[in-house]
Amino acid sequence: DALFVPLGGGGLLSGTGLVAREVAPGCALFGVEPEAGDDGRQSLARGEIVTIEPPRTLADGAQTLALGELTFPLVREAVTDILTVPDEALAPCLRDVATYLKLVVEPTGVLGLAALYAQAERWRGKRVGV
Repeated sequence: DALFVPLGGGGLLSGTGLVAREVAPGCALFGVEPEAGDDGRQSLARGEIVTIEPPRTLADGAQTLALGELTFPLVREAVTDILTVPDEALAPCLRDVATYLKLVVEPTGVLGLAALYAQAERWRGKRVGV
């Protein structure tokens, strides 16, 4: 029903969008980036690539200045929305992934989970991927 995908330069999100469109056309696709580095959200809103200053964020895998020229059109076409999460939302997700999944991941890897936690009631009982 929904996918929450970390967003940096747009490669993972654009590729996920291409596959989701073919495999699950009704699936809502959300790009998720750090609140401090919301170039993707701004770009989607303006309809053009927005470049920002280097963001200060724990999610350093998404510490990009702008979406890629090749990925932006694919992201714009595929996503339902681009969401942002504050750095403070990442620690509980890192803890839960370590506790319940027995995995140690880097903060960028839980951006999608943090966005899902913020909308948990909306997606309760649905099929969701992070």
